[in-house]
Amino acid sequence: GLIDPRGTVGLSGIYNVPADQDQLDTSEPMQPALRALDAYNPREQLVSFVQQLGFTTVHTGHAPGALISGQTATFSTAGTTVEASLRDSITTVAFTLGPDAQARFESPGTRAKGVAMLRQALHDAQAAMNGEETEEDLGQGVLQDVLRGEVPALITAHRAHDIQTALRLQEEFGFDLILDGAAEAYLMTEEIAEADVPVILHPTMARPSGTTQNAAFTTAGVLHDAGVPVAIQTGWEPYVPKTRIALYEAAIAMAHGLPREAALASITREAAEILGLESVGTVAPGQRADLALFDGDPFEYTTHVCTVLSGGEVVSDECK
Repeated sequence: GLIDPRGTVGLSGIYNVPADQDQLDTSEPMQPALRALDAYNPREQLVSFVQQLGFTTVHTGHAPGALISGQTATFSTAGTTVEASLRDSITTVAFTLGPDAQARFESPGTRAKGVAMLRQALHDAQAAMNGEETEEDLGQGVLQDVLRGEVPALITAHRAHDIQTALRLQEEFGFDLILDGAAEAYLMTEEIAEADVPVILHPTMARPSGTTQNAAFTTAGVLHDAGVPVAIQTGWEPYVPKTRIALYEAAIAMAHGLPREAALASITREAAEILGLESVGTVAPGQRADLALFDGDPFEYTTHVCTVLSGGEVVSDECK
């Protein structure tokens, strides 16, 4: 079964109306206490849509667009309740660097202010870990989990200098970092490889504008050749149907330099390893029987997904 390694499916819905758009709270720029677990809708039509196209696992949650937008979680696309669908309740904490974290708030107004606010929040959590008195704060508790290495920091950073800042923060505080988006990662290949940081790359066919204006089809191949673990995400789309299909995004990456096996791994095995998922991502004895059956080459646009199994049970048997 395929894995979408970063999206907002289940928080963002298929109709693009306020009632089904729950992926980003803009009341404050830093809200680490927000849980994807509390907002995920397993009955959302967008979940069944991606399931029918072969995706049995989605890593989803709060979207980029705030310094700390909230927590992400991982779900099976099968199940009609959150409890039945849940794979991992806190997979990462989602951060954003650069202009995308500034547009919706009075503060921060600049990159420097944003990083200063993040640094202060991490210092406060660090002080509380060291026994210094502080008021109980759910968000601070989550940041302490990040500082202990129990939960990775998923930092969205597209521009090269924002990627540098993410690497600098990781070195300063010692947390586990997953780079998200990373449109200009091809300019920072050596630094990313040296830091041993994986990348959940922006959708290959994302519209090149704003912070992603220098995105390249070849980035996944360049990172792979440098030994950087790469998964390819769907991200979040501001227009209907609110998601891309990671299989197509991986196919475009393959057409521009990413080896075929690596392209398949970017939405299966590599995605599972980056997200710390142990029971999915490979077909092997003892693994969960999540399977997608195709009537041809999965990377060929005319191929259909004809059967999807989740946990060994058929959840879709109509060719799509």
